Amino acid sequence: MCQRHNATALHFDLRLEIDGVLVSWAVPKGPSPDPGQKRLAVRTDDHDLAHATYEGAYERTGGKVGSVVVWDLGTFDRRPPRPGEPVDAGAALAAGHLVVDLHGQKLTGPFALTRTGPAGPKEQWILVKMRAAA
Repeated sequence: MCQRHNATALHFDLRLEIDGVLVSWAVPKGPSPDPGQKRLAVRTDDHDLAHATYEGAYERTGGKVGSVVVWDLGTFDRRPPRPGEPVDAGAALAAGHLVVDLHGQKLTGPFALTRTGPAGPKEQWILVKMRAAA
């Protein structure tokens, strides 16, 4: 679900399995459990499911070495846009707003991902922990 990735710059990769692939976002400051903290999340290429548990060193462009460490594992449930409506994660991604309940070892509860600009390469999204229902 989330990897600590030391590439060109240290960041976290949030990965959610949707339609048989890992839909991925690079989160430079890492996900925050504080509902008052918004985090930039840049959409990256989808990955195959084997990336979910991958750890190790790898060679980057220019011969430099990077590393990936699994930071959190778990599952998630998609939240409907309105109570009683069906959940279609692909449609939510295309519309630019996806809400999930994370069930990880570190990340738990409702999180929202909202695209802040037009769809396309390197989409910028905002990741925020939602307040739990009272």
